[in-house]
Amino acid sequence: MPMDSLREHSFQELLPLIREQLSRGECVRISPKGTSMLPMLREGTDAVVLSPVPQRLKKYDLPLYQRENGQFVLHRIVKVKDTYTCIGDNQFVYEHGVRPDQVIAVVTGFRRKGRDHTVTEPGYRFYCSLWHYSRPLRHFWHRGLGWLRRKL
Repeated sequence: MPMDSLREHSFQELLPLIREQLSRGECVRISPKGTSMLPMLREGTDAVVLSPVPQRLKKYDLPLYQRENGQFVLHRIVKVKDTYTCIGDNQFVYEHGVRPDQVIAVVTGFRRKGRDHTVTEPGYRFYCSLWHYSRPLRHFWHRGLGWLRRKL
């Protein structure tokens, strides 16, 4: 299907095609929407490579999953138990209880600023750790900036 006609369809409409490719062990490249994964992924300029889901995901994996309300989400795993706890890089509220059966695919690569990267690169793994462990400080910083904006 040409890219122009892909743009005319919603993700929900494309999901059967994506699942079919993934079931054959193939990868799919999509452009994410929204701001929840900033600064890593920017809407309209960056893309991710989705791959079939391995047996079990681990901390810092970036799954594409579907919420109970039907919404598709691409957020990072920060805790693994029987279910996953996920959060977007640009968010401060954790999503608990993401079940393995909700996961459609996992990101194995991405294109940022015109360059292709894999999730196994040391720089990417460092970014994941740094971004996760700096979340409390960033949250405090954002709250402080919000307070200053309201006062000025």
